[in-house]
Amino acid sequence: MKRLLSPRYQAPLLKLCLVLGAMWLLLSLLNAGKNLIFLRSYSTLNYTDECLEKDCSCSAILEGDMEAVAQAKLLTIVTEFRKKIHIPDEYYIKATNDCMKFKLKRKYFTFPLSKEEQDFPIAYSIVVHHKMQNFERLLRAIYAPQNFYCIHVDQKSPPSFWAAVSAVASCFPNVFLASRSESVVYASWSRVQADINCMEDLYRASSKWKYFINLCGQDFPLKTNLEMVRVLRTLNGNNNLESERMPPNKLWRVNKVHRVVDGRIQPTTLAKGLPPFNVTIFSGNAYIVASRGFVRSVLEDERVMAVMEWAKDTFSPDEILWASIQRMAGVPGSKWPHVKYDMSDLNAVARLVKWRSLEGPQGSSASVYPICRGTHVRDICVYGAGDLQWLIQQHHFFGNKFDIDIDAVSIYCLEKYLRNKALAESL
Repeated sequence: MKRLLSPRYQAPLLKLCLVLGAMWLLLSLLNAGKNLIFLRSYSTLNYTDECLEKDCSCSAILEGDMEAVAQAKLLTIVTEFRKKIHIPDEYYIKATNDCMKFKLKRKYFTFPLSKEEQDFPIAYSIVVHHKMQNFERLLRAIYAPQNFYCIHVDQKSPPSFWAAVSAVASCFPNVFLASRSESVVYASWSRVQADINCMEDLYRASSKWKYFINLCGQDFPLKTNLEMVRVLRTLNGNNNLESERMPPNKLWRVNKVHRVVDGRIQPTTLAKGLPPFNVTIFSGNAYIVASRGFVRSVLEDERVMAVMEWAKDTFSPDEILWASIQRMAGVPGSKWPHVKYDMSDLNAVARLVKWRSLEGPQGSSASVYPICRGTHVRDICVYGAGDLQWLIQQHHFFGNKFDIDIDAVSIYCLEKYLRNKALAESL
């Protein structure tokens, strides 16, 4: 039998334990107090915080309740509210000092929600240059431990943004920064190259992922990961992206050589030659849902690489390149270059964008979609809470544009809706 501690030592030992316990508790409280002061102001949009729910009802907004939508719209223009929900880059740098706490607090899924999802990884390229809060909420909304995420940060981004993105990425084994960073110029080849850099990194990172999806910082999902996996399975290796006849009013983009001058792309008087291999040039957009085989062709197929080289001095090559590769014979998952196989952005699943010129009264045969309930930036709708009911009824994977600085309620309610749906699917 073990010998009991002598009574003469029990009392002093008990006192010592009490003192050490009190010191530990005091240090813990002091440390928690420091963190609380820093973190308290930025908890407004957390899933467990009811602050926003007191001011707006997400369920009513998603059902199209006009009074709830109006209340949410009013909330977004209140200066005090806008200040309260703003999260600076420094928050993410400090919060990720303890990755476990960060992931718990921010409610990341750290395990696959289903065997079906676990067996069907998706590869993401995310090209960003500012608005850290937008990016982190996008990452959280699409994060799953079986997926792969390559983040391309613009060379011109401020150091605090670089540091914040790096800090968040460091907390996840399947999230990483692109090995090469471009100084991205709007409508130039650098935008395409940013995605290609991530394609290369993702292709080397794992042979397990099935499909590639590229995003920007102002995208947000309209579907859960499981919903996307099930649609991708039905594609059966085919790609899904916008690819249509080049409209006459856009031919100038590919008929003249363009150069980047003083940080802007400008046309020259030089005429461009015809594309190699008699490839027909199609119109599309920068965002795609593409098979692993398509990505392999971009990286290895000599014909595709020749077309890419030809496209480097066009205007906005991201809006012609993927659409044209999609119609090249022999590219995995591609479609024959006949007009019958054309696919519009509304029929493709990759991205849902509302253009001002195509909006109109609901039910009008002259309009493509309802009037934007948010605001417009460069003729594109930045979605507001009033757009959510319509958005969640669409078949697209992602919507563009969302911006917390313009309408935080729309992101909060959509994120909450998707989280609840994902958890319900896993039951």
